[in-house]
Amino acid sequence: MGLLDFFTDEFIEVIDWVENGDDTMLWKFPDRDANIKYGAQLTVRESQTAIFLDEGEYADMFEPGRFELITQNMPVLTSLRNWKSGFKSPFLCDIYFLSLRTFTNLKWGTQNPVILRDPEFGQVRVKAFGTYFLKIADPRKFMMEYAGTNKIVRISDVEASMRDMISPRFAEALAEEGVSVLDMVSKYTELGEKLTPILQKEFDRFGLELVKFQITSTSMPKEVEAFYDKMTNMGMVKDMSKFQQFQQANAIEKAAENPGGGAGEGIGMGLGMGMATNMMNQQQQQNQSQNQSHKETVAETKAETRQDILDTLKQLGELKTAGVLTDAEFEAKKVELLARL
Repeated sequence: MGLLDFFTDEFIEVIDWVENGDDTMLWKFPDRDANIKYGAQLTVRESQTAIFLDEGEYADMFEPGRFELITQNMPVLTSLRNWKSGFKSPFLCDIYFLSLRTFTNLKWGTQNPVILRDPEFGQVRVKAFGTYFLKIADPRKFMMEYAGTNKIVRISDVEASMRDMISPRFAEALAEEGVSVLDMVSKYTELGEKLTPILQKEFDRFGLELVKFQITSTSMPKEVEAFYDKMTNMGMVKDMSKFQQFQQANAIEKAAENPGGGAGEGIGMGLGMGMATNMMNQQQQQNQSQNQSHKETVAETKAETRQDILDTLKQLGELKTAGVLTDAEFEAKKVELLARL
């Protein structure tokens, strides 16, 4: 090492931090145990702050700007070192730069499903994922409570440690809200706003500010999703008979596309049976309607005396009980017969 290198390593005259990436929250200035020259130039850029430590004890903090390191600009360090009458010799201390910008698109998610009491499905396991924005609100607290003596802290480190804290708070908020899993998508914004102040209490301990918190997706077990799909499809069907006819028409079309296949023959047989059943049901309904009309005619013919009318009413009541006559039909005949008394 030459004499020039010795003096270069011995005294530090320029102190600054040019961020090479966008993922560093804290960075320790590499002093290499060199002394800082009295009057050295300190540059703190926008969205940065610089903290000086003297033997591990918090000293001065500098906001954005350019400073000359003299006793007047370092009141705490001057007091700690008893530089009462001015001190112009080189000194040694630790310097940390912190980024105060907002770190965006941080990821969170529930590693294990959250068990919820759902009003429609009972107990349901739900996974959730989302993003959040974070920034350092209190540099001193962040350094003392989180960073410690680390020479560098990246946002990925904070993101990983905060993820385990967010998941249980998310589960608590869902339990308190009592939101159905079917309505959860429409409640993303509302749940995010509800969770923000709850999570902020946890972030306050480390001098961090939760700028934004949002839920981007939720997932349910496959069996619940399949049941939900069935419910949605059934809700779309207003006329079950038309739906069955539509299904049969689709089956006929598919069978026609493969006339020589066994599947087509099976479909044809099934459709034939279905159509025959429909015809039999229609014939049965027609016969019942004819029998009903015949019985009504007989009842009217016999209703000649007061006793005959009362007997007819009794018989009509039995037919209504048996389900042959509807309530409306029975009431209509009753009014007609009573008018003859």
